[in-house]
Amino acid sequence: MDLDCEKHRKRRKTKVEDDPQTTGMELLPREIAHDILSRLPITSLVQFKCVCRAWRALVQDPHLVDLYLSCSTQDTDHPCLILHCDFPIRNNLYFVDFAAQEEEKEKVKRIPAPFSSMMPEFEVVGSCNGLLCLSDSLYNDSLYIYNPFTGCYKELPKSLQYPDQEVVSGFGFNPKTKEYKVIRIVYYRNGHGGYPRSRRIIYPLSEVQILTLGCPEWRSLGKVSYRLVRRASGALVNGRLHWISRPCRNKPARRLVSFDLTDEQFREVPKPDCGGLNRCNYHLVVLRGCLSAAVYCNYGRLEIWVMKEYNVKDSWVKEYNIGSYMPKGLKQNQDRQLKIWKNSSNGRVVGALCVLKNGEILLEYKNRVLVSYDPKNGKFKDIELQGAPNWFQTVVHVGSLNWIDTPSDAYNQGSDTSPYVS
Repeated sequence: MDLDCEKHRKRRKTKVEDDPQTTGMELLPREIAHDILSRLPITSLVQFKCVCRAWRALVQDPHLVDLYLSCSTQDTDHPCLILHCDFPIRNNLYFVDFAAQEEEKEKVKRIPAPFSSMMPEFEVVGSCNGLLCLSDSLYNDSLYIYNPFTGCYKELPKSLQYPDQEVVSGFGFNPKTKEYKVIRIVYYRNGHGGYPRSRRIIYPLSEVQILTLGCPEWRSLGKVSYRLVRRASGALVNGRLHWISRPCRNKPARRLVSFDLTDEQFREVPKPDCGGLNRCNYHLVVLRGCLSAAVYCNYGRLEIWVMKEYNVKDSWVKEYNIGSYMPKGLKQNQDRQLKIWKNSSNGRVVGALCVLKNGEILLEYKNRVLVSYDPKNGKFKDIELQGAPNWFQTVVHVGSLNWIDTPSDAYNQGSDTSPYVS
């Protein structure tokens, strides 16, 4: 009798191990399980997916994916930072999850780029809803959409190329039509050489190219009358991408220019009355969902103006006034020369990234050091990242399991294992 009971217990144990529905989490009501999982950091959610097939199916539930993305986009106080290390021959991606536990929060982990053999050198066009848009910086012809936490990626159709060109790119999501779009503003020339006595090459011709993800080919929107400053990405607010224009003969003042992803039109956005936006030492950033302009002042100071109500000129407010600061990491290596870093900040010492949960401003110094600034007491704190590359460009990212939902979507599926390397 005891032997029969032992056999029965073994059979029951084997059945429990083989049955993915008896792990416990799946027995909870669907809404409660989704609510619990939606509160996890993206790194924990990725690890959760790798436990067993039942948990993987639970994590890949479209309702949970949408819920997690909605919670992540609303909770901008716990950013997930993507560090793009742009060294020649082969680029690398890393990430830091500020929503992780305290002991894991400042650990940098590398993300393998599964398309690196096809595109060893790339630029980050933009980040939107957990997806990265990456462009080939070597030949400027390939574009990929990539979710670094699922490993899914997709190569986009090739666009029209010109022999001599400069490209300003953007990537965003249209909340009205639920479509992702990539825009390429191409400045090109037919002849050789720039204008006489010009310090930089002038591209007199232009073409605006746009691709709606899921469509087989690019569309041309014709010319653009603005000369936009080429940055890593345009600031995405209210379904519009934003850039700063270069001064030119017929438009000497710098302007804030937006591109509406709904009607695909360029429009000017009122700029703050700070006087600094007619100079080149400033950049646009999104702080807690608001369009903001970080203006460089004398002696290394930084003023951050925030547009509280979109497209209303009187709503611009000087929210932060940040004094000069030299991080320890720059002091220790200030004699090292920048020779092979291609995504340098063009002389810019500091850049604003985002606002953290405690109200501090996250800053990046010289593509090498991250610093938090407390506007209440005016104190700076160096963030010591474990395992960070020596040089990097920081992209504020939303960690999610989101992917492109298109009828003809064929993509490369990531593996069941964790996509990042500790």
